[in-house]
Amino acid sequence: MASSNPSVFLLMINGQIEGADFPEYDDLYCKYCFVYGHDWAPTSGLEEGISQITSKSRLAPHRLIWNFPLEMTFKSTNPSGWPQIVVSVYGPDTFGNDVVRGYGATHVPFSPGQHTKMIPMFVPESTSRLQKFTSWLLGRRPEYTDPKVVAQGEGREVTRVCSQGFVTLSFHIVTKDLKKLGYEATPSEPSHTLSPQLAQE
Repeated sequence: MASSNPSVFLLMINGQIEGADFPEYDDLYCKYCFVYGHDWAPTSGLEEGISQITSKSRLAPHRLIWNFPLEMTFKSTNPSGWPQIVVSVYGPDTFGNDVVRGYGATHVPFSPGQHTKMIPMFVPESTSRLQKFTSWLLGRRPEYTDPKVVAQGEGREVTRVCSQGFVTLSFHIVTKDLKKLGYEATPSEPSHTLSPQLAQE
C-alpha cells in the first residue's frame, strides 16, 4: 500500500535546446549539464549531453538550430539547490581549432507548465593584449576546466568575461508531491524569460 505522506517530491523536465544566435560564428555545437544541490538526486534521464554540429541557413542567417532534446527527473526533500542547466557552445576558430564560443546558465523553471528561456552567453577573456594574441595564435582560448563553475558563485568575481550570443531553451515542467510537502508551485501560463547571466538566483 502506497504511503499517503511522501518523503520526497519529484521534478520532471522535458524540453529542448532549440538553437542559438551567434551572428559572428557558424558550425557550432553545444554541451549541457545539470548542477543541483546536495539534497537532490537524479532518478532518470541524462545529466549531460552533446549536440550535433549545426550551420546557419540562407533563410535565417543569424540563427543556429539544434532542437536537442532534454529529459531529466530529479527527486528531493526540499527546494534548496534547485537544479540549474549549464550550456556551453563550441566551434572552430580561424585555424580549425575547437574553441569555446559561450557559456551560460539558468535555473530550471520553478512552476509547472511550458516555459521558454533565452540565456545570454559569455566567454572568459585574457587579462592582457599579449595573452590575447598568444591564445589566438596557438588556438588556446581562455576557458573553464569545468563548465559547472558557471552555475556557482565562488571565484566568478575575478573572472573577466565578454558577452556574445544567446541560446534558447524550451521546458515542459511537471512536479509531483510538492504541495504534499508544504511547497506551493502554481502552474504558469507559457512564459518567455530573458534569463540574466547568473551564478546564483
